[in-house]
Amino acid sequence: MNSSTLSRDWSWPFWPALPLYPYGRRRTVCREIVKDTIWTFDQPHGILYTIVPIRAIVVKLEAAGLLVYAPVAPTTECIRLVNELVVKHGDVKYIILPTSSGLEHKVFVGPFARCFSQALVLVAPHQWSFPFNLPLSWLGFPQKRTQVLPEDCSQAPFADEFDYAVLDINLGRGSFAEVALLHKRSRTLLLTDSILSVPEDPPDIMQLDPYPLLFHARDNALQVIENNEVNRRQGWQRISLFAIYFRPSVVEIAGLRQIFRDVLKAPDRSRKAYFGLFPFQWQENWKQSFDVLRGNGRPFVAPILQTLILPQAPREVLNWADKVATWNFQQIISCHFDSPIEASPHQFRQAFTFLEKQLSVSQDSSGSGGYPLLEEDFRFIKELEASLVRRGIATPAQEKV
Repeated sequence: MNSSTLSRDWSWPFWPALPLYPYGRRRTVCREIVKDTIWTFDQPHGILYTIVPIRAIVVKLEAAGLLVYAPVAPTTECIRLVNELVVKHGDVKYIILPTSSGLEHKVFVGPFARCFSQALVLVAPHQWSFPFNLPLSWLGFPQKRTQVLPEDCSQAPFADEFDYAVLDINLGRGSFAEVALLHKRSRTLLLTDSILSVPEDPPDIMQLDPYPLLFHARDNALQVIENNEVNRRQGWQRISLFAIYFRPSVVEIAGLRQIFRDVLKAPDRSRKAYFGLFPFQWQENWKQSFDVLRGNGRPFVAPILQTLILPQAPREVLNWADKVATWNFQQIISCHFDSPIEASPHQFRQAFTFLEKQLSVSQDSSGSGGYPLLEEDFRFIKELEASLVRRGIATPAQEKV
């Protein structure tokens, strides 16, 4: 294929609905996770050059056909890759939207469903939109083919092959929902946002265009951007700290005077390099912060969920986690960062023990359960929570129990 054909294959013309990087040009990488059974479809996704994978998961049904969990942007390339599976394994029969709050997942479901007109669309309960709650059909979901997932998972049309449990938290101004879906035959748990694992090296989708990795690999604006394996890895690890903590403790923002002085001296002042703007100053111990975050690949709950979302209903979350932990799975596929994650039900449940401290069940719980993250890296998110509480947008933790 020539470059213009490839560019069309990667085009996503509806990017203004959610104007996040890489905007209108999205690549897709398909990986087979379980032979002839489970595949992932990764695309890059983020703000400016702080990008991480966003992932759809496709599962082959025993009686032929496919189930798609959390679709990504249906570019020509993406749909071609899905259709290669359709030829071998049958039509897309079910499309699952497993969240009510994740706009980065919700925005793709309607356009994806229109590419597979025979598929039934099943969505998490209490879908909402801002600033006005609109009907599902107004949000782009096909009206006659869209249903809310039954509360009783035995009533779902795929109940013989899957179990699911819905976490549904009322946030007052909307809801947070997470549908944990178990594929029994492969012993694989599918999750959207609740559990993460961070790889040491950048995922394959990030390697296709390494510039964001190289941009963040620099220590200051005066460094030349060099493409090598060490810089790609360093850039990815710093991106991970930004994406998970928003403002990790090991990075400082330079003063305006210093920023403008560096811009004038920057070796690359092109538009691609943001005209030489690079306000970050990393401390020497930044790698220690990443190593604690990675924790040898163990699963954990993202700090933003630990601080702002899940404490809204700690008992409900723990009940949901307890139920999921009764299932027989050996790996987790999440919609962001690393996948698959080798994890037992016990390891999954342990990631939520930070909520037990709030309920006074265990006075020893801290950080991310049995795998504590660095308290200083939570500082910015906790300051954000305090600001939201002062504005009446969030509820103090002690009032949520």
